[in-house]
Amino acid sequence: MDTLLKNALLATPIGNEARKGKAQREIRLIENAMVGIKDGKVAYAGPADSTLSASNEVNCGGRLLTPGLVDAHTHLVFGGWRQKELPLKLAGVQYLDILKAGGGILSTVEHTRAASENSLEVKGMALLLEMQRLGVTTCEIKTGYGLDIENEIKQLSVIRKLRKTQPMDIVATFMGAHAYPKEYSDDRPGYIEYLIGEMLPAVAKENLAEFCDIFCETAVFTPEESRRILLEAMKYGLRPKIHADEIDPIGGAKIAAEIGAISAEHLIQVSDAGINALAQRDVTAVLLPGTSFYLDKPYARARDMINAGVAVAVATDFNPGSNPCTNMQFVMTLACLKYKMTPAEVLTAVTLNGAAALGRASVCGSIELGKKADIVMWEAEDLEYIFYRYGSNLVCSVIKDGKFTW
Repeated sequence: MDTLLKNALLATPIGNEARKGKAQREIRLIENAMVGIKDGKVAYAGPADSTLSASNEVNCGGRLLTPGLVDAHTHLVFGGWRQKELPLKLAGVQYLDILKAGGGILSTVEHTRAASENSLEVKGMALLLEMQRLGVTTCEIKTGYGLDIENEIKQLSVIRKLRKTQPMDIVATFMGAHAYPKEYSDDRPGYIEYLIGEMLPAVAKENLAEFCDIFCETAVFTPEESRRILLEAMKYGLRPKIHADEIDPIGGAKIAAEIGAISAEHLIQVSDAGINALAQRDVTAVLLPGTSFYLDKPYARARDMINAGVAVAVATDFNPGSNPCTNMQFVMTLACLKYKMTPAEVLTAVTLNGAAALGRASVCGSIELGKKADIVMWEAEDLEYIFYRYGSNLVCSVIKDGKFTW
């Protein structure tokens, strides 16, 4: 073996697919554990074994080891920030009203269009380093701040460069259907035709994205429009995701189930029928408690989803408007306190189920034989401590593909 982590408390979900219902809280917990790494993959994970050795042996001092965190929902590549909207939020102006007035997403679109590819890459690198130091080893990045071919491709090109220049695994999602750009504000059908007829083929031709997402919401894209766009995206090999039922319960979750989306995300206002539909079609629910916190909105019904048999993942939704926070540790604590999820359920949500929402559950998200050696060592002696001590970075070391990166 190349590396042997000794004298550790190992906590990990198990399996190659999302865990749901009671199984979401079933984790492998081993005291005095060892994890062996060879060629960037897990070669042993279990009780201490005196017959094992490696060229690099690390005494973990009883510290907690978990899989690397998977942030399955971010909008990390963008120009500018939106701190000027904070007084509006404090005055009670609603998110969709800011968008209608040309702020919100459209403000970020202006800054992203004006930004150079290099400046977006530099900014993205800094944010990814921040996330890595907080324990993230895999993340998704959505576009949606270009809203035309040139600038959506620019965002996707930056994502591709980031994937090549730093150690984190990055998954690209095309989200040209994030809002209607100003030049199409009076021509919604025209933008949809442009998106389907020109943007999707351009993205597919460059092979820049794996998924396609859409903001299915009041005043943005209707369920019918969402269905049409995502079905067209599937023709180009882009797997569907959907921002569903975040602000109003307009039926996005049902569309996700109908078309077999890999994930439905936000779901703050999802109906009982929507939850049941997700459960029947094995659609992973990606919940974003940091957004509820920052917008001072209700929290998604995670407990109801788990009880109904929906696999629940938890992610940051890092973006410049509705949650400018990269800290997965903070959203893990929120998931415990506001979703009433147990520490074991949340661990599964931010590792294996997050990986499943990105089609990666067979290669990461748990510390098991043959999977990527993506591991976080915590300054903690039990699992509960990392949820209890919110506000401090409790990551001691991060191992990505078998190498210490922090």
